[in-house]
Amino acid sequence: MQLPLHSRLRVLTVSACLSIVAVPSLTDPLSAQDGAARTPPARKIYMGRRIAQTMHYTGAEWLIRDTREREERCSLMLKNLGVKPGMKICDMGCGNGFYSLKLAKLVGAKGRIYAVDVQPQMLVMLRDRAERDGADNISPVLGSFHDPRLPTGQIDLVLLVDVYHEFSHPETMLAAMRKSLAPGGVIVLLEYREEDPKVPIRPLHKMSKRQIELEMKENGFKLVKEFDGLPWQHMMFYGRDDEKKQPRPKP
Repeated sequence: MQLPLHSRLRVLTVSACLSIVAVPSLTDPLSAQDGAARTPPARKIYMGRRIAQTMHYTGAEWLIRDTREREERCSLMLKNLGVKPGMKICDMGCGNGFYSLKLAKLVGAKGRIYAVDVQPQMLVMLRDRAERDGADNISPVLGSFHDPRLPTGQIDLVLLVDVYHEFSHPETMLAAMRKSLAPGGVIVLLEYREEDPKVPIRPLHKMSKRQIELEMKENGFKLVKEFDGLPWQHMMFYGRDDEKKQPRPKP
């Protein structure tokens, strides 16, 4: 029996994306869109902060806008990120690969970029851009809203650029990322500064340093470094705080 046209297009889109994924955990039947019975309920508010909606793939062109370097000083961020050849880095909420492609060049042939997104359409865009760029050290990962599906104990750096505030399951996501870190590994959060009214971003998509610290400490992380030289964003580095007991994710 032939599927309806809209169903065939959906299957083709997802198949095109998954054909380039090299992460064994993707064989798990639970994906970002299914397995609702096993998925913890999504939060609307976390520790006093209202959670923003995930950016839809139809707005992906905004991620590669011509003015982004001038507005956010992306090259300055990368210069202060501490990337070294051979590192394994996760680009969490990678979208269409704006940073994944840049990171792939910085880590070199012996490095690996795990590009995680919950929207397969974003990973299709990433794949196309990676193929045009000749990047073969990127592993696209179709994560779920509560599990990024990263390898345990192997990731040197997890980069979250303006994405953490959209997590509907912040506790389980942070716990999974914490588990994925290699010894000495860090999570780096970039979030638009709530403290600065001149940053032209909707308030729901901003975070204050105080709120970031509150949530990260609660989930077993400690601030190890920060860079305050970006025009719009906080840039905060967090390592594991093994002296703090991790909270049990609330139902």
